[in-house]
Amino acid sequence: MADIALHRSPVVGGLRRLGPAGLIVLLIGLAVGATFGNLTAQLPVATWWTALVAPDIDSPAQLVVAYSFAPRLTVSLLAGAALGLAGALLQQVLRNPIASPTTLGIEAGANLALAAGLVWAPALIGFGREWVALGGGLLAIGLVLLLSRRSHFAPLVVILAGMVTSLYSGALAALISLFNSHYLAGLFLWGAGSLSQQDWSEPVFLAPRLALAGLAAALLVRPLTLLGLDDASARSLGLSLAAARLGALVVAVALTACVVAAVGCIGFVGLAAPALARISGARRAGGQMLASTLLGAALLWATDQAVQLAGDVSDEMLPTGAVTALLGAPLLLWLVPRLRLPPHAGAGLLPASADPGRARPHRRLAVLGVLLVLAILLSSAVGPGLDGWSVTWPGDPASVGDASVWDMRLARALAALAGGSLLAVAGCVLQRMTGNPMASPEVLGVSAGAACGLTVALFLLADFGRVEQTVAASLGAFLALLVLLALGRASRGAPERVILVGIAVGALLDALVSVLMASGDPRAVLLFNWMTGSTYGMTAASAMASLVAAALVLALLPLLARWLDMLPLGEAAVRALGVPPALSRTLLLVLAAAATAMATLLIGPLSFVGLMAPHMARLLGLRRPLAELYGAALIGALIMVLADFTGRVVAFPWQMPAGLIASLIGAPVFLWLLSRKQSAS
Repeated sequence: MADIALHRSPVVGGLRRLGPAGLIVLLIGLAVGATFGNLTAQLPVATWWTALVAPDIDSPAQLVVAYSFAPRLTVSLLAGAALGLAGALLQQVLRNPIASPTTLGIEAGANLALAAGLVWAPALIGFGREWVALGGGLLAIGLVLLLSRRSHFAPLVVILAGMVTSLYSGALAALISLFNSHYLAGLFLWGAGSLSQQDWSEPVFLAPRLALAGLAAALLVRPLTLLGLDDASARSLGLSLAAARLGALVVAVALTACVVAAVGCIGFVGLAAPALARISGARRAGGQMLASTLLGAALLWATDQAVQLAGDVSDEMLPTGAVTALLGAPLLLWLVPRLRLPPHAGAGLLPASADPGRARPHRRLAVLGVLLVLAILLSSAVGPGLDGWSVTWPGDPASVGDASVWDMRLARALAALAGGSLLAVAGCVLQRMTGNPMASPEVLGVSAGAACGLTVALFLLADFGRVEQTVAASLGAFLALLVLLALGRASRGAPERVILVGIAVGALLDALVSVLMASGDPRAVLLFNWMTGSTYGMTAASAMASLVAAALVLALLPLLARWLDMLPLGEAAVRALGVPPALSRTLLLVLAAAATAMATLLIGPLSFVGLMAPHMARLLGLRRPLAELYGAALIGALIMVLADFTGRVVAFPWQMPAGLIASLIGAPVFLWLLSRKQSAS
């Protein structure tokens, strides 16, 4: 396994001078100050002890402190300590300083298992919700390790596999929530990591389980210390590498599962605590585990108290887990440029497309076009109804309200076509411009930027029409791209670092969207439905407008093909050929941002079309920029039209959003591409 470490910087030097103990004391001091502020707002200092040990049943304030505030503080300490220790174990075993329950998909897998259990096997939840969460977490980490084992658990491959596993688990959980909203109405708020308590049941649930897991972790200190050596030296000292790694992974997943079962997903504490412990000078495995445990407890304690202080000021109580993600994602952004990755860590992450022979782009584009037309006809004409399956054509009397069934289906198909083609063009432009086969609006956080821009505008603007939506989403996508490129420039544009920065940007923006959605505003429900990628609200006018926008973007592509052919050659070569690098890159970024924004408005931010379509176009032999762009656009449109049709008919009369269906298709394709690379290695 490749080892990676942190470069020195002034911040790192300051933290090391402070030391783990000093950092823990500092965080505890901040937490104590915030706790003092919250308590004094509720009770006089003289009554604190009485409220805790023998609350007056006639005093609502004392009851709140005894049965809500104190249990919540205890849960924050227990959950933070568990996540900090879990992150330290994962980073020790995988030798990866950005491994954590969040980045490896363990939290999302546990959350999915609990959602599925609540709907389909409630008896399992009654038997023990921690076991259900443990099963989901183990499946998630098992999938990540299976996908990355051929690369010897290369850091980038592990994190990419974790990211896709997390997104896929989230998409499945969203699908379950859509079909069972009457059972899972509070799942989103709980899944965002709410520490609110009404009694001492959760501390009683967590304490013994975490104590057992902590004891198991203590027994692993010596094996983990030996794992810090090279494999041959560890074996010579009598260590069973497989048993040690498996034991540490099971303990880490168990710690995470207990926390998720109790309070939901608490983002990035498992990343931040071990990172701070390591940066501040904790060296040996035992010291890192102890420091991470204490730092995790202090971090979550301080964050939760700050959330409560902010809630008292704004009258909005946000889930602590979403707020920790807002704080943790910037830490990941800070860590990425300071990681020392092995040479060529991301080179050739995906294999070059096999040349299928002499390329005939016009013939292949024509075949794709015919398939797209057939898909539109299928989606518009065929479908189930109250009387079973039927075929409907223009002019048929079947109608819903003032619109015919054909018109309604055609509007959805055209919107899906426009969204898929725009997202595919954006992904193709980003991949060619950066020379990075993993670049796409979804992976690099551009789709999340568009979603964030739209969300902020939705909550700030009173009049919010289609034009305002497009402008807000475009600004969000463009700002995300600018941040991505600025941070990537600090890493000299290395593809693996740009990917990691994109993951961090996406996590930060998704956390902001989660905070806004968890605010309790009624618009959050509409936002959730839109984020799953639904097209069933499309009218003929909006569908035609989206089609015109897609046609304009496609019409501009011949003007940009020469730039996309030259930019991968390097800045000096581009200048020598008479192309201004800064202007060309800026215009391409604007195009990618605008296309992503318009596509996100149509099909939501969850789809993987922007990643899949360019690779599929290259697999068909479409290598030249213009042929690849148009091929990717046709493939993206075809995927989304078929996804919309599938979502409409597979569970009739229920409607499954097209963007969600596309993500359920796209994530396995992404994982297949990763496995192809590992097999080829």
